[in-house]
Amino acid sequence: MASMSAVLSKSPFLSQPLSKSPSSDLPFSAATVSFPSKSHRRGGVIRAGLISPDGGKLVELVVAEPRRREKKHEAAELPRVELTSIDVQWMHVLSEGWASPLGGFMRESEFLQTLHFNSLRLDDGSVVNMSVPIVLAIDDEQKASIGESKRVALVGSDGNPVAILSDIEIYKHPKEERIARTWGTTAPGLPYVEEAITNAGNWLIGGDLEVLEPVKYNDGLDRFRLSPAELRKELEKRGADAVFAFQLRNPVHNGHALLMTDTRRRLLEMGYKNPILLLHPLGGYTKADDVPLSWRMKQHEKVLEDGVLDPETTVVSIFPSPMHYAGPTEVQWHAKARINAGANFYIVGRDPAGMGHPVEKRDLYDADHGKKVLSMAPGLERLNILPFRVAAYDKTQGKMAFFDPSRPQDFLFISGTKMRTLAKNKENPPDGFMCPGGWQVLVDYYDSLTPAESRKTPGEKNVLPVVKTPPSRSSK
Repeated sequence: MASMSAVLSKSPFLSQPLSKSPSSDLPFSAATVSFPSKSHRRGGVIRAGLISPDGGKLVELVVAEPRRREKKHEAAELPRVELTSIDVQWMHVLSEGWASPLGGFMRESEFLQTLHFNSLRLDDGSVVNMSVPIVLAIDDEQKASIGESKRVALVGSDGNPVAILSDIEIYKHPKEERIARTWGTTAPGLPYVEEAITNAGNWLIGGDLEVLEPVKYNDGLDRFRLSPAELRKELEKRGADAVFAFQLRNPVHNGHALLMTDTRRRLLEMGYKNPILLLHPLGGYTKADDVPLSWRMKQHEKVLEDGVLDPETTVVSIFPSPMHYAGPTEVQWHAKARINAGANFYIVGRDPAGMGHPVEKRDLYDADHGKKVLSMAPGLERLNILPFRVAAYDKTQGKMAFFDPSRPQDFLFISGTKMRTLAKNKENPPDGFMCPGGWQVLVDYYDSLTPAESRKTPGEKNVLPVVKTPPSRSSK
């Protein structure tokens, strides 16, 4: 097994930044892909190089270093809007150009185009995909405090300004319409809705965004959060002539790896010389029962250490977007954002960005609609969509393999529920389902959720901590 230092030296997980200090109960699936024969060939010759960003230029909204002090002084004099943690994640997305050509939180015209058309029409008449609203909500009190000002300071939870929003527009927040059009339902229990919309303000504020400093989370993972510009530099450094992106919010098992390695093989057969995999786990808000980002990143490291994926041809980075779980609507956003990072191929599987219905015992979305929508979505014509078929554990081979319908009895589907149950019980899956190092990370994660009381060995004494009572506070 390769050491972590050796793996890091090959830069699948970049140890230093380049320019700055499915529903859980569904079977896991992998894929084989059918490749377009014309969209990336001209005169029989493969076109090399990275795809251009939407709008032709990558939007970067972080204030240049020499002007930061000046901008902070300006922000201190402006009306203030405090950001939630999810607001900060969207600010991060905007600041680095993942949503290019969007230049800030959406104004009403952009919001309505997104809701009704899943796209934005640019001044030159061209169309870019934009399927989820990137908006900032405020309440009546905040709206009143802004008054007639055309600029506001956006502040973090500590009260310090983190951005300026200029040439602002305040408009009504049509929550029901937003929810219905984004999710296709207003059923109670949608995770993102309950977290970010239900109790949000009744107004939205849009405008031109200036972020005062690069967004940092100080969680030990910032070095993995490469911006689109940084990813493009890394991909060019590696000489990529094709980039195929794979998003996931789950641990990587060997079925995923089969898909990714088979995709690269097929690209090589097509004539590409150095296709690079962008393994791009989602790093923003996720629902409570998803494996947290820090543990997923540990698991991904083990996958590379154990050689399940080739470190030389894999770049692993964190995608900062929050997760909506909005199925065919959201998967367009996931694909569009990767164009801005340089990807010209996007892998899509069964029920992408989907989840179980929050009330009824069924999938919220048709499992095949995501890949069908991507193949037709306005503004994604330049992106090659790679759908995949199901893979499962082949008992005759002792490994994950593409499902053969002629011998269904030989295949075992391991659902998310089954995987979690095994990990919680410290039991091993069949050999060949996941690399041993990666599986141990999952076992350790679920073990960390078990109360210490139940982890005590027989005969261990219960020692209570000493707790000092704080002095009482006199009322004022």
